[in-house]
Amino acid sequence: MKKEVLPSFLGSAHEALEHAQGKRSLRTTTLPLPPKSLNSRAVKRVRAALHASQAVFARYLNVSAKLVQAWEANRRTPDGPALVLLHIAAL
Repeated sequence: MKKEVLPSFLGSAHEALEHAQGKRSLRTTTLPLPPKSLNSRAVKRVRAALHASQAVFARYLNVSAKLVQAWEANRRTPDGPALVLLHIAAL
């Protein structure tokens, strides 16, 4: 272990001990809840509100047209970044 790393570890351990003893409060971050899942009708409503074909809508979301078809046929559900973009588009 490098000599300059040890003081950093000791400092961190000291801060953790202070927190455990109630002498220090830690900064916390509250993350937003993940978006709720959308069903096939909701995906169709978002696409219809944008007046886009399945192919154009797929390009908006940077996904394949086959994936949009699968969402709308209820064979798959949107997730990840595409789900977030769908929620933004629905606003």
